[in-house]
Amino acid sequence: MEMFVLGHRGEVYALLTACCWTITAMSFESAGKKVGSLTVNILRLVIALIFFSIYGMVFRGLLIPIDAGSFAWKWLGASAVVGFCIGDLCLFRAFVLVGSRISMLMMSAVPPMTALIGLWMLDEKMTRQGWVGMVLTVAGISMAVLMKASGKNVPLSSNKQHIKGVFFAIIGALGQAFGLILSKRGMGQFDAVSSTHIRVIVGVIGFSFIFFVSGRWHCVVDALRNYRAMASILLGSIFGPFLGVSLSLLAIQRTDAGIASTIMAIVPVLIIPPAILIFREKVSILEGVGAILAVSGVALLFL
Repeated sequence: MEMFVLGHRGEVYALLTACCWTITAMSFESAGKKVGSLTVNILRLVIALIFFSIYGMVFRGLLIPIDAGSFAWKWLGASAVVGFCIGDLCLFRAFVLVGSRISMLMMSAVPPMTALIGLWMLDEKMTRQGWVGMVLTVAGISMAVLMKASGKNVPLSSNKQHIKGVFFAIIGALGQAFGLILSKRGMGQFDAVSSTHIRVIVGVIGFSFIFFVSGRWHCVVDALRNYRAMASILLGSIFGPFLGVSLSLLAIQRTDAGIASTIMAIVPVLIIPPAILIFREKVSILEGVGAILAVSGVALLFL
């Protein structure tokens, strides 16, 4: 078992990332309903920045990773702008315009996008088995997301609004895919946690600029007074940008970005068990089939 884990460290890190992001998704969904998703975005990064600074001082003796070099700062900074700022902003805009169902379906395209961008920028070539595993996983995720939304009231949108929403969702997916590849290029063999620290620093600067331009700082002040929302944001920040994103960079450092992205994308499937056990939600047969397909695809990526 130990040899298996050591031989698939990248895949294991990707699976741990998905587990962290499952906790994050539930935490941020709760907080977002109370204080708004954009406010959650900047607060999660600020809280994560505090944790990274403590980590840097305790384990590396550096408040910020000034030892990374200009190359790492340039590419990791670009990945933060593309992934954290542009990608997340477009995704949340898509949620408003076309709802979470279509948005999450578009986000399931992130793994193949990542694999193709990785082939172009990093010359990463996945095996035939890897592509089969990816197709199974993406198909399972898509089925689970579709069945999750069936029977619920999905907001209707005009054709113009629908087109805009799909456009924003595609940009969000591309932002996530490019963000991973840019991170891998900039990180190299540098410490993954410190690499994430750099991304978070640039992400905080980016979102601060957005809040200054939009004049929404009062939303942050209001959120700080909402203790229940802040408790959810704190939990999500620990398992999201601090642990989750760090693990995701460890994953792409040790395996193909396309494979790591596929495994990390199974969050909609991992949410099913807590939805049943904690929230007492009913799961359809087809939703279960989608989960089995996704897990089977992930299993192929480990072989």
